[in-house]
Amino acid sequence: MTTPSPTPQDAKRVTKKQRNRAAGRPVQTMSFRAWWQSPIVLGGGAAVIIVIAIVVFAVVGSNGSSTNSAGLGAVSSAVVAAVTHPGDSVIASVGTGGQPGELNRVTGTPILKSADGRPQVVYVGAEYCPYCAAERWSIVMAMARFGTFSNLQEMTSSSTDVDPNTNTFTFHGSTYSSSVVDFQPTELEDRNEQPFESPSAQVSQIFTTIDQPPYSASKGGFPFLDIAGRFTLNATSYDPAVLQGLSWAQIATDLSDPSSPVAQAIVGNANYLTAATCTVTGNKPASACSAPVIQKIETTLNAQPPVA
Repeated sequence: MTTPSPTPQDAKRVTKKQRNRAAGRPVQTMSFRAWWQSPIVLGGGAAVIIVIAIVVFAVVGSNGSSTNSAGLGAVSSAVVAAVTHPGDSVIASVGTGGQPGELNRVTGTPILKSADGRPQVVYVGAEYCPYCAAERWSIVMAMARFGTFSNLQEMTSSSTDVDPNTNTFTFHGSTYSSSVVDFQPTELEDRNEQPFESPSAQVSQIFTTIDQPPYSASKGGFPFLDIAGRFTLNATSYDPAVLQGLSWAQIATDLSDPSSPVAQAIVGNANYLTAATCTVTGNKPASACSAPVIQKIETTLNAQPPVA
């Protein structure tokens, strides 16, 4: 008898709690009191109830059912420039940033490619997820070395999860163009943990097949990243706490300082992702892959024992 596998959403909810506990972080719980039991309402009578109802109606009517799903506004040009072009000297100075990389090498399967033959990089995450929030900074930086993003929107992770309100981006509504790689991002849930984007059949197959041990640390966890079937993200590259309390502009400023914890985390892990991607593009383009620091990381990655 075969037990049905949980859906990615069901598996994610279990994994989220397990991951927080494993990291020594509290699992968030919330308690609610019915709105009509509020002392303000009880003390103010029917007039207050009517006012509350009017305000709620106005908010829902103006914002829709998912207020954060469309992003919080366009990312400023200064932040985009900082994260997509950190500078050769910063890339070289940071190197790995002392980061573990958290990439598993996979062998024995064909390189995953798009219909036109470009290696595919698949990301699956959620807007509420603080781990995804951290990882997106490195993913955007790495993928910008192979192509161009448009219409990236600001986003913050959930206010009720660990590392609350981590400033980041959302891939929802963005576009990516590249002649070298095919980047396929999916935000499965919005900031309110509601179902959001639906992955393509191919992305869904990759996610449900590979997002589990030994390829990743846990089944159905976020964030998920697969680089052409050759490297997978075992776990989030760095602790989102590194970004706590920092605005987008402050993070962008820190990216120009190779000695900052922010640059070491984001740039260091972007260098890992870049090197892994270079292994499947034949080291193209040279602007991304020929740097000595990237070549050194690439050699290290290729020497890793494969997980399968």
